[in-house]
Amino acid sequence: MKSKKSIPLALGAFLLVTAAAPWGALPDAASAASAASAGTEGAVFSASTMKEQEQMTKQAIVDSSYQGTEGAVVDGVKQYRSVQKAILDVPADQASPYVIYLKAGVYKEVLNVDKPYVTLVGENAKRTVITYDNASGTPKPDGSGTYGTTGSATVTVKGENFTAVSVTFENSFDEANSPYQNKQAVAIKTQADRAIFKDCRFIGNQDTLYPNLGRQYFVDSYIEGDVDFIFGAATAVFENSRIHSLDRGSDTNNGYITAASTLNSNPYGYLFINCRLTSDPGMEGTVSLGRPWQPGGNTNAIASVVFKHTHMGSHITSTGWVDMGASKAENARFFEYDSRGPGALESLTRPVLTKEQADLHTPEAYFGDWDPKKVLEGLSPSFANPSLGHH
Repeated sequence: MKSKKSIPLALGAFLLVTAAAPWGALPDAASAASAASAGTEGAVFSASTMKEQEQMTKQAIVDSSYQGTEGAVVDGVKQYRSVQKAILDVPADQASPYVIYLKAGVYKEVLNVDKPYVTLVGENAKRTVITYDNASGTPKPDGSGTYGTTGSATVTVKGENFTAVSVTFENSFDEANSPYQNKQAVAIKTQADRAIFKDCRFIGNQDTLYPNLGRQYFVDSYIEGDVDFIFGAATAVFENSRIHSLDRGSDTNNGYITAASTLNSNPYGYLFINCRLTSDPGMEGTVSLGRPWQPGGNTNAIASVVFKHTHMGSHITSTGWVDMGASKAENARFFEYDSRGPGALESLTRPVLTKEQADLHTPEAYFGDWDPKKVLEGLSPSFANPSLGHH
């Protein structure tokens, strides 16, 4: 993408921020092939990594086939069949990572993570699945109405310093065949600071991933959906990940990747760096990069999204960004830099940063005094390395 739209003066404060040197960014001359290889649907771990994972200190093990007493101690480690029951036993004042190892299996549970330092480590991202099927329009069992978008989440994270490695978070609601009018169905909502997701998969349709508060880091991961499937007000970095748009059967509009609701007081919203945007077949020119969400008409929400060194498939529209009701895309903080691939189209509606401006948008700048890679390295040295290899 070569053309550059002039940056409105109103966005000057967003761009003129102090940042440390980039980390995890590809050089400007990096090949499109490098960006195209980004993203994962379940990393292929090396033998040494798997050995480190096995030897990792664990406070609990969850196994869907476990038949013993929940919380019973075997060889010094608590054993569970339910992920939620393991989380309930985490001390409320936990001050270091509490590792819950999830054996491969399907865990059909709604999780509420309200303890700090909960760390979920799955045996394999594709085969370790936490899933449920509530949607916004699903009636509550007690007859008190429907769940709403927030209540539909399979997993809700409220405890700070949450980490997940090699886990699939899924909302399996059947969007196509459901009679419900409101079909938003969240796989995971995070509303706590310092959340990390490494080699994870996020599966759903509308409103799959809801990063809504604090700082969050998604690396070597796979996220799929159709409408607004990455949305919310958090400061979030998506690195070396695959963002996949699903076919809704339209010839003109198959959805929007992002619907950020970043507060105007926050200079940083979503940063996609070294990612890959893909889609189902036959969706050329039908998916937008995003639209600006103002929850409840909150005019203090001025969406912030930057795509940097990202390979874009042919499903991305030439317009790039679109309005969301009265919230106008031209007033949001929507930018690209060094986009590659067939979806990296020249357009006056797709603002492009200069190199100097793009250099300010790094994970370090977004995270400040928090280093999620150091947290991952503390769990297992190999976890700190991006791109473990992909299917």
